[in-house]
Amino acid sequence: MTELLQQLRDIVSERHALHGDDIGEDYGHDECLNVDAVKPSFVVRPDSAQQVARVLQLADQHRVPVTVRGAGTGLSGACVPDADGIVISTERFKQIEIDVDNHVAVLGPGVTLGELDEATAPHGLCYPIQPGESTASIGGNVATNAGGMRAVKYGVTRHQVLGMQMVLPTGEILESGGKFVKASSGYDLTQLVVGSEGTLAVVTRIIVKLVPRLAHRATLVAPFGGLDSITKAVPKLVQSGATPLFVEYLDGLGMAGACKRGGVSLGLSDEIKKAASAYLLIVVEGSSGERVQADVERLGEVCMEHDAIDVFMLPSSKATQLIEGREQAFWAGKASGMSDQLDVVVPRASLTEFMNEVHVISQEEEVLLTGTGHAGDGNVHLGVFQPDDTKRNAALERVFDLGQRLGGVVSAEHGIGLAKKKYYQQREDPAKLALQRRIKAAFDPNGIMNPGRIFDLG
Repeated sequence: MTELLQQLRDIVSERHALHGDDIGEDYGHDECLNVDAVKPSFVVRPDSAQQVARVLQLADQHRVPVTVRGAGTGLSGACVPDADGIVISTERFKQIEIDVDNHVAVLGPGVTLGELDEATAPHGLCYPIQPGESTASIGGNVATNAGGMRAVKYGVTRHQVLGMQMVLPTGEILESGGKFVKASSGYDLTQLVVGSEGTLAVVTRIIVKLVPRLAHRATLVAPFGGLDSITKAVPKLVQSGATPLFVEYLDGLGMAGACKRGGVSLGLSDEIKKAASAYLLIVVEGSSGERVQADVERLGEVCMEHDAIDVFMLPSSKATQLIEGREQAFWAGKASGMSDQLDVVVPRASLTEFMNEVHVISQEEEVLLTGTGHAGDGNVHLGVFQPDDTKRNAALERVFDLGQRLGGVVSAEHGIGLAKKKYYQQREDPAKLALQRRIKAAFDPNGIMNPGRIFDLG
């Protein structure tokens, strides 16, 4: 171990190769609620692809497991390391190049979404994927194929990544994709690595699309008396031609919590509060106030056609507060003793059946399941409150089975990691799992890259 430490220090310097008491506790966990922290044997902080290549070659030679870490904001336990392993932290990869002519940014994986937003703003551009945590790194977003509230308009991370530089465990440095939006030149390695949760390669440079930063925005809140009305309205809102930026679902508890966290009152009458069981939070944006107003009117009409109790537009200050409160839902749940958070996704048209069945599961298994999330994508995040492992697991099994039966999958945007590996493996086609193992073996013959995440190797 002493020899390996010295070899790592020869690569990245003594300051950036940590061992023992020098390793801070943050390197041992992410924000997953049910995967315990693990202190790794080593943490290295390289600042170039060449340094990463040398570290990986050394790890591969000694068969030492490697976990890549961004900002540690993930929710699936994917960056929780092995006790005898090496953590490669990307925190020093902070380069940002804004290419205005090509509407792209070339980034180091350690750049946070907040830093990228600040860098793009002076150019009138923005990176459109915002999963709700500005301290998250772009590398972590690529690893998990992160989504967020804007996915209904802009898609998820993989729809924005044009290319990358990656380092294989063999030490090979590869370039994939580039500053262009289409290619039909062999297998798309870029998209294979997006969402691979650090199991294939270390990404050391990322090329992403940028879009115009639109100046005008409006926020609507529509209370509904029943879930059926909401889930029938959602596809029509998406198909309305107005192209909403957000279509978020909040149950009554979720809306009350968002208002409290955001420090905002919607000013609803007692009659509406009593009648409303759930809400849609809808945001539209545009290049002109006239276009936004036209979209607001059309979306409001669609809501009323599908039995909304009312539709009202929030002043910009209240809208900002409410959205901030909605983005803090995970942290509020965590502070309140939430045991888990699920991100099952189903086809939009199946949301009614999904949520109705979730209500039944909640009652029968004695597990509180509260919903807020991305209704426009068929992805409602379920907060799970039940400290008893047996009862909680029984409810999770039923929820995942339900999602699969309705044509959905276990995770929409948080990833599988360690937290959902068991549920994923039980439900995935064995032939697909076998193919994924062969793909991993092609990238990582000795199985050192984040082993045991997503699926077991054997």
